[in-house]
Amino acid sequence: MNVPSDLKYTKDHEWVKIDGDIATVGITDFAQGELGDIVYVEVDTLEEVLEADAVFGTVEAVKTVSDLFLPVAGEIVEFNESLEEEPEKVNDDPYGSGWMIKIKVESTEDLETLLSADEYKAIIGA
Repeated sequence: MNVPSDLKYTKDHEWVKIDGDIATVGITDFAQGELGDIVYVEVDTLEEVLEADAVFGTVEAVKTVSDLFLPVAGEIVEFNESLEEEPEKVNDDPYGSGWMIKIKVESTEDLETLLSADEYKAIIGA
């Protein structure tokens, strides 16, 4: 199970990489493994300002459809459009080319609620 120590995590299995006031978000290796083969990623909230824990999109796998939850409040400023043609990138490289959105973070206080790699590992039993 790959859980990079330089990222932050949510209990909903999203990872967050902070770069200044921009947060890149995707789903974890654990999440993509549980979902199985991902066939579609939908994000229809581009340029919207959402609260933390709001649904920002969905990911569809062969077996199920799951909501994607915003880890921190802010404006969604970018969607990884390559996922429209190649949603399998989420399975193949969840922490790299399989990233989903970039958020302009509204408040750094939200970042304090995110989990460390060790805290996330404890949740998934890794």
